[in-house]
Amino acid sequence: MAERLAKFMARSGVCSRRMAETLINQKRVTVNGEVIETPAFNVEGNEKILLDGEPLPTVQKTRLWLYHKPAGLLTTHKDTEARSTVFENLPPDMPRVISVGRLDLNSEGLLLLTNNGELSRQLELPKNAWSRRYKVRVHGTLNMKKLAELEKGVIIDGVQYGPVKIEKESQNGTNSWLLITLCEGKNREVRKLMKSVGLEVARLIRLSYGPFQLGNLKKGEVKEVPFKVLKEQLGSQFQL
Repeated sequence: MAERLAKFMARSGVCSRRMAETLINQKRVTVNGEVIETPAFNVEGNEKILLDGEPLPTVQKTRLWLYHKPAGLLTTHKDTEARSTVFENLPPDMPRVISVGRLDLNSEGLLLLTNNGELSRQLELPKNAWSRRYKVRVHGTLNMKKLAELEKGVIIDGVQYGPVKIEKESQNGTNSWLLITLCEGKNREVRKLMKSVGLEVARLIRLSYGPFQLGNLKKGEVKEVPFKVLKEQLGSQFQL
């Protein structure tokens, strides 16, 4: 069955779908010797597809891993400032993987990794409404009325943020632990929401992403999700 070239490239694990579209626009991809200039190009999968003159990896069975990202690592494949990245710190026997979304430098906790760039894109889409749950330590005076306003959705610096669920777990003076659940995952969303109500995030730990839980995974540890579980959780929604 024919599919968009960018989608096929993403499923091969070579890059995300968005990056595949960029590579195609840069005229770095050929199909049967022809330079492709638009992502709106369909392939069957049996063509000779080259990226920078090299064949794409063979499309593998979709795999998904849970990774406990420590603070201090960037979620990127290459950093221009030579800072340490998630992908440099994975076990050496790991195949090439792509993250599902990101956790910023100072955030920690659950990061999903997959060898299927198209699956990564699908899991990130806001329309799929996959919840992300965070345990957040904040410093400042809690104003429960202001926090309740965030639960309805707010606009900050011209950006619309959807509804979030906020629970107070504990409080000791001006230091508190909150449990925050959201479905969009915009860039630094939790930190920006907390700043808007006068709170500074001192620590941010992602506990879950959709049905997948951090559990007792140790910092830096990687655990593959069995394919049977993957099919049970994702098979009805996504192409595996």
